[in-house]
Amino acid sequence: MKYKGYYSKIEFDEETELFRGEVINIRDAITFKGTTVEDLKKAFHDSVDKYLDLCAEKGESPARQYSGRFVVRSKPQLHMRIAVAAKEKRVSINALVNELLASALDVK
Repeated sequence: MKYKGYYSKIEFDEETELFRGEVINIRDAITFKGTTVEDLKKAFHDSVDKYLDLCAEKGESPARQYSGRFVVRSKPQLHMRIAVAAKEKRVSINALVNELLASALDVK
């Protein structure tokens, strides 16, 4: 689920018959739960809203900061294929990987 630019990861606990969620792109650990999809959505929205209010009171940024840099390890054959594809397109490996990731994740 997504709400106000924040994403959640949802799991179902068969033992307790509860949906459990976690906001995954926020600075702190925020969890929520519900017995139905409607309950889960409401709990998610309420958790995000309360967290945003708390951050505003403290004057803190709620968003997790991303540097835009990360290391990707691949098999040598894949690395070679990426390098060849980048040369064929006359772009850097970085530009090609950014283009491919943005396309795969539907990010503009």
